Amino acid sequence: MKTIVAKYNQTSLILRIAVGLIIGIILGIAVPQAGFLDILGTLFVGALKAIAPILVFVLVISSLAQARKGIGSQFRTVIILYMLSTLLAAFFAVIASFLFPVTLKLTDAVEQAAPVGIGEVFNTLLSNVVANPVASLMNANYIGILFWAIVLGLAFKSLAAPATLEVLMNLSDAVSKVVRWIINLAPFGIMGLVHSSVSEYGIVIFKDYGKLVAVLVGTMLFTSLIVNPLIIFICLHRNPYPLVFRCLKESGVTAFFTRSSAANIPVNMQLCEKLGLDKDMYSVSIPLGATINMDGAAITITIMTLAAVHTMGISVDLPTAFILSVLATLGACGASGVAGGSLLLIPMACSLFGISNDIAMQVVGVGFIIGVIQDSVETALNSAGDVMFAATAEFREKMKRGEDFHF
Repeated sequence: MKTIVAKYNQTSLILRIAVGLIIGIILGIAVPQAGFLDILGTLFVGALKAIAPILVFVLVISSLAQARKGIGSQFRTVIILYMLSTLLAAFFAVIASFLFPVTLKLTDAVEQAAPVGIGEVFNTLLSNVVANPVASLMNANYIGILFWAIVLGLAFKSLAAPATLEVLMNLSDAVSKVVRWIINLAPFGIMGLVHSSVSEYGIVIFKDYGKLVAVLVGTMLFTSLIVNPLIIFICLHRNPYPLVFRCLKESGVTAFFTRSSAANIPVNMQLCEKLGLDKDMYSVSIPLGATINMDGAAITITIMTLAAVHTMGISVDLPTAFILSVLATLGACGASGVAGGSLLLIPMACSLFGISNDIAMQVVGVGFIIGVIQDSVETALNSAGDVMFAATAEFREKMKRGEDFHF
């Protein structure tokens, strides 16, 4: 048994995940009724979601308590890159919607309350900032977790007690080790998740909404493979694709199957460690990215809204389309503070064109139908982008100092 475990640990994690993915597909087709396999996926995602809030809370406190001076410009760069990529994603989603207009077969309305405006979105977001820290940890409210972790981290830094800092460092290392143990079991989790999807939906899914899925996924792939690499190239003046493909392979694949940015935070932090990034930086920028780096959400809001516009036969001029891009960007950044995420922000964007809430909620219903594809690709794009831009910001600072770096 020890030999098998040692051989397993020595094999590349990506290769193990690929094997788990293939086995999951085969078993999903051959024995779809084997529900016990789905438990592996449930346990894996559950474990990641459980450890992620603790990981963020502990790492942010520890990193800020021990942080060196002079990293403020790097944080500004990260935030600018996150916001710029989200805005460009929304802009190209508008272009894709005009080039490939989609009309919908509307379904029954979804019985969920959606925010009625951008003010409500940010009111929810601000309320989450000052939520009870214990409740934030229990409910995986990352806005609240980040806020209280930053406050406590700065407080510990002002005390500057070496014994306290050592305890925080040891606690950080212990939580990071637990994360590595969980991620090491990813192949079994991926196998269970793939089996669950294939056995429930089959290989061919959503023929009625094929064009909508194609426009959504196509725009997300364009953003991931063209727009984001272009941003990285402009910042670093180097071929961005080694970094892009590594992030997609080691972060995007896992995020695709977990369909949870929160669950993928530990995966992203481990990737940042492999890339040799500064722990003081990525321990804050990665959970921050899971909140405001929302390319996929901006694309979903924009394309689904314009699909409703085309269905209703409403004409859209360029200035209104640009306003929609900005609204989708701001809404996407607040998506994590709204139950239902990006889909429930569609009615808010639809109100820009005078589309009633009843119609808009039917569009949300369509979004839930195609969600197994849309949400998977959206999460993969968002999560891989978190690491891409965190790395880009740090490498840019190294370039300014004349230091060498590699992907």
